[in-house]
Amino acid sequence: MKSNLNLNWLRTFEAAARHLSFTAASRELGLTQTAVSQHMKALEGQLGQKLFIRKAKSLQLTEIGRAYLTSVRDSLEHIAFSTNGLFGPALETTIVVRASAAMIIWLAPQLATFQKAHPGIGIKLVTSLWQSGREGHPVDIDIQLAPQTHSDTRMVKLSDEFIVPVCGVRTAPMIKTPEDLMAHAAIHVLGFDDHWARYLSARGLPNADVSPRLIVDTSVAACELVAAESGCTIMISRFAQQAIASGRQIRIVGAPVDTGQAHYVLQHKTGTAGSHLSTAFCEWLQTRF
Repeated sequence: MKSNLNLNWLRTFEAAARHLSFTAASRELGLTQTAVSQHMKALEGQLGQKLFIRKAKSLQLTEIGRAYLTSVRDSLEHIAFSTNGLFGPALETTIVVRASAAMIIWLAPQLATFQKAHPGIGIKLVTSLWQSGREGHPVDIDIQLAPQTHSDTRMVKLSDEFIVPVCGVRTAPMIKTPEDLMAHAAIHVLGFDDHWARYLSARGLPNADVSPRLIVDTSVAACELVAAESGCTIMISRFAQQAIASGRQIRIVGAPVDTGQAHYVLQHKTGTAGSHLSTAFCEWLQTRF
């Protein structure tokens, strides 16, 4: 059937038509000249039309071949654009780093230093938000928030983490003591332990009466809500500081509290080919903390 065409034949046709040479097409595609010729004979046979006029020392497109080239080229470009857009460019020296959205934003201003030191290494950043085990990306490096008492010896500590209360710039002057936080709408961030309960308990305050008015699944979203004066949140200090440095209209309105957690880096598939790329990133990452 004409509708069931071999994609390799179409790629070969496009290259041969562009170069008007089976020899040049074979060099570009990494095929033998015989293979290119066979691809074209098979394609012409399936289409029932000649695409090339073959002469002793030249190759020309037939009229229908010229018309077909436009459609084939557009289709191959569309496939390439779609593939790159959905899955990223094919880089042999790319490492995949998985982290929370907040951690990726925190790292973003610093990545240029790694890229300058390692210009041959590409970095693909993916978020860890509700990642499905079956549908997940093949990951080289995980940056995880875990209890300081974890038992996974493969994980290397980056830094202990602290939480702070955060409010919008207009609300901030109203927060003089931790008790004042309880007079404002609480924004809770899913995916962490109960930061509100931990913070208020550390300040000797009851937390049973705190009922979040807004619930989000990223610290990034919580920051935006706080900046919009929709309430207050308790979040990891380094992420709050990064948001303030980037111009978010929020303020830290209390002393930090130890979370009992830390960020760790976990390198997967150590000792395999290409793992030195991941190792270089992990070593650089430790210097950022």
